[in-house]
Amino acid sequence: MAKTFASTGDTAEKTITFAEIGEGLYAFTAEGDPNTGVIVGDDSVMVIDAQATPVMARKVIERVRTVTDKPIRYVVLSHYHAVRVLGASAYDADEVLASEATRSLIVERGKEDWESELGRFPRLFQAADSVPGLTWPTMTFPTRMTVWLGKRRVDLVHLGRGHTAGDTVAWVPDSRVMFSGDLVEYHSACYCGDAHFADWPKTLDTLATYNPRALVPGRGDALDSPEMVADGIALTRDFLTTLYDSVAESAARGLTLKQAFDRAREVMDPKFSKFAIYEHCQPFNVARAYDEARGLDHPRIWTAERDREMWEALQG
Repeated sequence: MAKTFASTGDTAEKTITFAEIGEGLYAFTAEGDPNTGVIVGDDSVMVIDAQATPVMARKVIERVRTVTDKPIRYVVLSHYHAVRVLGASAYDADEVLASEATRSLIVERGKEDWESELGRFPRLFQAADSVPGLTWPTMTFPTRMTVWLGKRRVDLVHLGRGHTAGDTVAWVPDSRVMFSGDLVEYHSACYCGDAHFADWPKTLDTLATYNPRALVPGRGDALDSPEMVADGIALTRDFLTTLYDSVAESAARGLTLKQAFDRAREVMDPKFSKFAIYEHCQPFNVARAYDEARGLDHPRIWTAERDREMWEALQG
């Protein structure tokens, strides 16, 4: 039986949680939907990842206003995917911050990614017509940038390629709390359609050297202890290596993409099928893993048309 395309069948609203994981540090989560991080400093607020539309972003702003009236001066794009960034205009921030590699991805595939993700995630794009256009950073950095929220220091660091070529983490040293974006997921499938499988585990190794006391992943519950952080990193690594090792073996044997997809499901379904957005991600993940295993380092651009063609070939 053909499966409903991507997340078009996911129409139920999720329960939002706004949890404090350190002094002035909050995780906006919603049962596997994209997370947003909030850092309250002495004089201002930083938001990490903006949600998909201004209307969705206002749900974050409503929670922020329950804990502080300080201005939201900074929005950080942990990476570029439309579902994470197109709500940025709602915050009326002074600066939108991203790595230079993330800005390059917007130049290369911003419009295509917007159209692709709008088709995949209709529930998350509430009032899509409220999006004024692509979200562009006002400031970029090659690998590292420090922002001071009064006396509170936040380090923005591009640790290496992983979920995308431009992933950035936000590290708050006074509390040893990290906001990882989609480099780490918790009981949620990793979306790997734009991933770099050879690099991602090494980037996780670098992330782990910070020894976070708590961590806000890209999706899933906030990880509020060192033990939970370690578990989240381990689950992410296991997902990636199980997926890529299976697909790489299929590619080396000369199997077709469809055959590689079927074999990957055999090993992954028993371990990960209950993870959030697993069914949505799996065809895109296998397609990208198959490309990388066959030597394509730079991920191909997903378009709304390519999405549907690939889905029909693998899941139809």
